[in-house]
Amino acid sequence: MKVHLKRLNNDFHFVTTNERGDEVHLDNKSAENPQGSSPMDLLLRGIAGCSGIDIVHILKKQNLELTNLEMEVEGYRDPNAIPKVFEKIDLQIKLEGDLPENKARRAVDLSLEKYCSVAKMLEKTAEIKYEVLLNGTQI
Repeated sequence: MKVHLKRLNNDFHFVTTNERGDEVHLDNKSAENPQGSSPMDLLLRGIAGCSGIDIVHILKKQNLELTNLEMEVEGYRDPNAIPKVFEKIDLQIKLEGDLPENKARRAVDLSLEKYCSVAKMLEKTAEIKYEVLLNGTQI
């Protein structure tokens, strides 16, 4: 896995490109007109994407089909710390479909507690908590 970074202006706007040519823009969140995500924002997007892929994969292996998956991820940092690492990350995972509660919950548990590489890295510095809603009901 390899990523290339190139500075695009005289401030903090960068473009990163991976080996497949996919581009992601980065910028300083405190810039006047940010042109991309902050690096810490990308970490939260990373845990959401990693876990989302796992959940879909686990349920597909069981021939269970989601009709929708959405996730809200919120990270908390001590504003006075240096570096300002995430100390806590909360996820709310919203699943929709004709899924047994136990299988939906198990897919999320397996993702965040075993398979999601991003979660496994972030749990070294942050407490990760999550809740699962299936068709609008917490399970």
